[in-house]
Amino acid sequence: MSAVLSALKADITSLAVDVIVNAANSSLFGGGGVDGAIHRAAGPELVHECRLLGGCRTGEAKITRGYRLPARWIIHTVGPVWRGGLQGEAQLLADCYRNSLRLAAEKAVTSLAFPAISTGIYGYPKAEATDIAVRTLRAALAQAPSLREVIFCCFSDEDLALYRARLARPD
Repeated sequence: MSAVLSALKADITSLAVDVIVNAANSSLFGGGGVDGAIHRAAGPELVHECRLLGGCRTGEAKITRGYRLPARWIIHTVGPVWRGGLQGEAQLLADCYRNSLRLAAEKAVTSLAFPAISTGIYGYPKAEATDIAVRTLRAALAQAPSLREVIFCCFSDEDLALYRARLARPD
């Protein structure tokens, strides 16, 4: 049985899933947007564990416990900053999703929620980022046989509409 992909508008820190993905910065110490919200909700223990990880490069992912979140785990991934699309941004963004999925598979989780990686302050065009997220996860789901549910957790109605439209396409 393959995982069901869906989109909803919610606060990712409130989702009762096995794993939430954090659109982190390379230090992993928290920042703005979803990263800051996750760090605030998880509590100070998260920063302590993140200090032990030695940062994270763009496209890579690292995992920590969820601490005070409903989610048991947090996968931190660093998306690319949009620089016009000619500097490997698409590959790096796809790597974020693939590497996050790989870590989720290692923990044999059944549910996972992603934010819209790189579409905030990093400036990635939302429609392109949505397409990469959905296409990459559909192609890689076989690597995570325990996974039953993948949620694209959207911050805005605009994001939700983009994800729902893209999920409706079979390709």
